[in-house]
Amino acid sequence: MSHLSGKTIAFLVAKEGIERVELTEPWQAVTEAGATAVLLSPETGEVQTFDHLDKAETRPVDKAVAEASVDDYDALVLPGGVANPDALRTDEPAVGFVRAFVASGKPVAAICHAPWTLIEADVVKGRTVTSWPSLQTDLRNAGAEWVDKEVVADGNLITSRNPGDLPAFNAQLLESVAHGAAATS
Repeated sequence: MSHLSGKTIAFLVAKEGIERVELTEPWQAVTEAGATAVLLSPETGEVQTFDHLDKAETRPVDKAVAEASVDDYDALVLPGGVANPDALRTDEPAVGFVRAFVASGKPVAAICHAPWTLIEADVVKGRTVTSWPSLQTDLRNAGAEWVDKEVVADGNLITSRNPGDLPAFNAQLLESVAHGAAATS
């Protein structure tokens, strides 16, 4: 498959605490579809992924998020893990990048705990989203409507609850990159 040939997808993560499969499975899906995947982080070097609480593999960072431009990417993926989005939401260049990406209208896909960064970027008010269940109060307090579904596409925001939702999450991500953001529900 190469229906995303010529597209570039940004993956934004913190230095550690990334849920491995929430990075590697969407990465594999977009690259198998012909897109180029780029790993962004607040710092260059390597990032540490985890299998829940156990260290997994490291991955090299392609570019510091402060040096990245929304114009260079066709979509943004925010993997989860508890520590990863918790760290990202305290990094102003990362939060600013997410805010600008959502404002661009291009697809932004966040899974599990990643919507914490969307909350910090102040982009969920009036949107329907899902997440790991423990974030529902935070999302509601930020003005979102939280629902318990495997994937929710509301405009250019794509959200899912957990690694078990990755097939639906990846399918919606590929669809949104290929055909534009979903209609607002």
